[in-house]
Amino acid sequence: MSVVVGLCTIELFLGDSQSLKDKRQILSSLKDRLRQKFNLSVAEIDAQDLWQKGVLALACVANDGRYVNQVLDQAQNMIKSNPIVEIVQSRIELL
Repeated sequence: MSVVVGLCTIELFLGDSQSLKDKRQILSSLKDRLRQKFNLSVAEIDAQDLWQKGVLALACVANDGRYVNQVLDQAQNMIKSNPIVEIVQSRIELL
């Protein structure tokens, strides 16, 4: 039995955010959509006190590395299609 854990770290720029409250609202909505659509674990892992920057970690577990990579790629594409946020940097690791 093999287990593949995929970890995607995404740094976001939130240009429309004018406060921490705006940022929380944007990221909360984004995290909820990622959880519902892709069944991912999602958490904000850095820059909690900066109102125009967010860093999210997305985790996916399966028995096929190609599937994990595909799900994380699709999640990144969904984020890219959101006009409210801009991906500054992202990285996918398979463990």
